[in-house]
Amino acid sequence: MRPVGELSYFRLGVLAAAGLAALVVVATPAGARTREASSPAELSAALSQAQPGDRVEVGAGVYDSAQIHVRRSGTAQAPITIVAKGPVEFTGAGGLDLTGASHVVVQGFVFDNDAGLTVPGDATATRITRNVFQGNPGGADLTVKADDTQVDHNTFQNRTAQGVYLQVVGPGASDMAKRVHVDHNYFYNHQYKGANGGESIRFGLSGRQHAVANGLIEDNLFDKADGDSEALSVKSSDNVVRDNTIVNSRGTLSLRHGWNTLVEGNILIGGSTGIRFFGNNHVVINNIVEDTTGPAMEIGGGEVRDDTTSGTDHEAADHCLVAFNTLSGSDNIVWYESSKKFPPSDDTLADNVLLGHGTAVGTGTGTSLHFTGNILFGAAAGSLPAGAYRTVDPKLARDAHGLLRPGATSPVIGAATGSFPQVTQDIDGQNRPAAKDVGADQYNVATPARPLTTADVGPKAP
Repeated sequence: MRPVGELSYFRLGVLAAAGLAALVVVATPAGARTREASSPAELSAALSQAQPGDRVEVGAGVYDSAQIHVRRSGTAQAPITIVAKGPVEFTGAGGLDLTGASHVVVQGFVFDNDAGLTVPGDATATRITRNVFQGNPGGADLTVKADDTQVDHNTFQNRTAQGVYLQVVGPGASDMAKRVHVDHNYFYNHQYKGANGGESIRFGLSGRQHAVANGLIEDNLFDKADGDSEALSVKSSDNVVRDNTIVNSRGTLSLRHGWNTLVEGNILIGGSTGIRFFGNNHVVINNIVEDTTGPAMEIGGGEVRDDTTSGTDHEAADHCLVAFNTLSGSDNIVWYESSKKFPPSDDTLADNVLLGHGTAVGTGTGTSLHFTGNILFGAAAGSLPAGAYRTVDPKLARDAHGLLRPGATSPVIGAATGSFPQVTQDIDGQNRPAAKDVGADQYNVATPARPLTTADVGPKAP
């Protein structure tokens, strides 16, 4: 996890720690108590009397009768913590109602119930941590509508019904919850077999696409995210998606709607496709996409050029930067989608390493497209224009974690042709010098970045 201050995209520097500090216990007021409950009635009674800083410990059992209302709020310095002390499972009609309860921590439960869990819009600064969601509810396992919510170290698993694991929306019909932080979660085995409606994360909706969310989605692991063509679907504006790992999955990392999102430092291995985006002003840098059967990077065309209705149409990707990525695949490595009315426009493909056995760049149409400094090996150039690349063996070798890294004699070293002030670090969080290396990795014998594993995420991770 990178420190928040290391965001390399200056417009999203507002995601500083102040926006998330409400979720950190910095003091416990005098008189704070630990309350115990071993039945729904006792839990309801304890929550009705809880004060800021109190800890409500819930004994082992199955809670299946009704939603239990969390009636009290904590403070930024002293949240109310509700924690499972043994195996505590919500099933059937059981669950927690957080309406009106801000600054609350929900920790250690199993949600195998009919309704999942909702963080309503007035439940600000709530933290949902170290729980397991596996209930197959009709909608989402977890719905977030409140500002300053943190969702961390949870497992979402084994969904077969239509619906998403985690959806982030907001109050009203078009707003987004702001400064939501989603980190160190494990999204596993989403096996809904329909054509749509099975994302692991849906961050926004079509009608909310122009709402500024300032969300941060980082350090999550997606494995067997097969419920939808989009494993992680962003449908809002001004977000950061970084340092996530997607493996063995049909679903893409998709910016389906919205503008101004940074996609940085993500690792995608062995999927059907990689990163796909629509809309304006996105920055896609320092990612590794390996061994996809479809395009490793798709730059979207649209039924509309610039959306004004917050509709469901695809919006052409305009004014976007795709730079310093390492991309490999067996199909078109980079695909400029050209079957729709409006092709992508004014997009830059720069200083990427492109590896494969098919075609480096596929496109039918596009306007004012920019190319520079790319290194191509093993694939035909396709629509990549002369002068925008050189064909040379980049001399990459797999490290101990299976990632392709440049060696000491690699021609990628110092070969970047663009300065691109958005790119100050590499995928490892190492600072890049003025003479940057091509691709996601700035050569260094130290290689800290690696694909996330189950030891890094979920309830038992550090």
